[in-house]
Amino acid sequence: MLFERVEGGDQAILVHIDFPEGDDKEDPLEFEELVISAGGSPVQLITGSRNSPHPKFFVGTGKIEEIKMAVSATGAEVVLFNHALSPSQERNIEKEVQCRVLDRTGLILDIFAQRARTHEGKLQVELAQLNYQSTRLVRGWTHLERQKGGIGLRGPGETQLETDRRLLRARMTTIRKRLEKVEKQRSQNRKSRNRSSTPTVALVGYTNAGKSTLFNTLTTSDVYAADQMFATLDPTLRKLHVNDLGDVVLADTVGFIRHLPHKLVEAFKATLQETRDADLLLHVIDCADEDRMHNIEQVNEVLSEIDSQNIPTLEVYNKIDLLNDFEPTIETDPFGKPIRVWVSAKNNKGMALIGKAIADLLGEDIFDDEVRIPPNQGQLRALLFEKKAVLNEMYAENGDSLLKIRLQKKDFLQLLAAAKVSPDQFIEPDPKEFYEFDS
Repeated sequence: MLFERVEGGDQAILVHIDFPEGDDKEDPLEFEELVISAGGSPVQLITGSRNSPHPKFFVGTGKIEEIKMAVSATGAEVVLFNHALSPSQERNIEKEVQCRVLDRTGLILDIFAQRARTHEGKLQVELAQLNYQSTRLVRGWTHLERQKGGIGLRGPGETQLETDRRLLRARMTTIRKRLEKVEKQRSQNRKSRNRSSTPTVALVGYTNAGKSTLFNTLTTSDVYAADQMFATLDPTLRKLHVNDLGDVVLADTVGFIRHLPHKLVEAFKATLQETRDADLLLHVIDCADEDRMHNIEQVNEVLSEIDSQNIPTLEVYNKIDLLNDFEPTIETDPFGKPIRVWVSAKNNKGMALIGKAIADLLGEDIFDDEVRIPPNQGQLRALLFEKKAVLNEMYAENGDSLLKIRLQKKDFLQLLAAAKVSPDQFIEPDPKEFYEFDS
């Protein structure tokens, strides 16, 4: 531990304070879900209202006494605030209530630490934790005074606090360098996908909206999915075949939450890069959540913070199984472009609609026709089957294959080039490509 504190536990007193309209507001029910997701057991919720935070205790002295009584009566081992506390406020409250005190940011960091499974994810969490703890060192070492001079009392010339700060900065520098290597590797992978013209589709959304369940259903994967906040922390990439489009890379990313601490966004830069570089975002929304409109706003705020607000987005309203008599459907704008899909990832309903919407949004010209392939062009036939572009196959008397195919025109041209076959025998020239017409 970087500083001495009262040993923590699982039984928790929750504190939520309402402030006037216009100030940032938190949701006490969501806060309780966060605590449960962290493994805590809420034993009491203390609420109140103030015009502004108290500079010393965040809450008033009367509310501090109420918290002290609740801790004594319930035997709680930690007090959790649904707000961001300053280091001095945390320390002052701890002295009064004589147990561990943690704010909203610290709680989210604790959940992230539990969820991180990959080496990269653990590095990102550690960097965020060190960022968070760096401002709290001064209060953690208040029992250490600057070393005194005199015979037998001369020290190494550096206080414990200064030593700890130096070690912390060195560790943060090391982690950043390692994450830079991860970012370079991801960048190389993205360049490879770009060279192969493989589009990337990233799942984004409020935490616990069902992104991982949708990801597993679409890709038949087994990514960890649970009915809890921040079940997914480490990004996962899988290949997904989309009819009329071909293969795309689907990325499952960390869920967002209101007032996601900026330092967390900064620490997870490498992870969120998959979102920033995506060709299409699938914004997964829990349609059964009464607070879904506010959640959508919060996700859009984070997307804006990471410069992803201008990426084409398809809204995926998930969990229609929780609504009465609601069938999967797709909604389009006045130009026929998909803007919203209603599905149930849990019950595997509407998945084909998502594929159709992705193809409509990312697709270009479709080549949908019959082609005659002679026996000496067997490589082209094999490539078409490998691309899953063949809808039907028949044979002519002379041994030619008659294929009914459907795929992106650009993909068909790439296959023809790979098989060293001239496109002239399959695709008639478009006169617009050779002539300019007067408007």
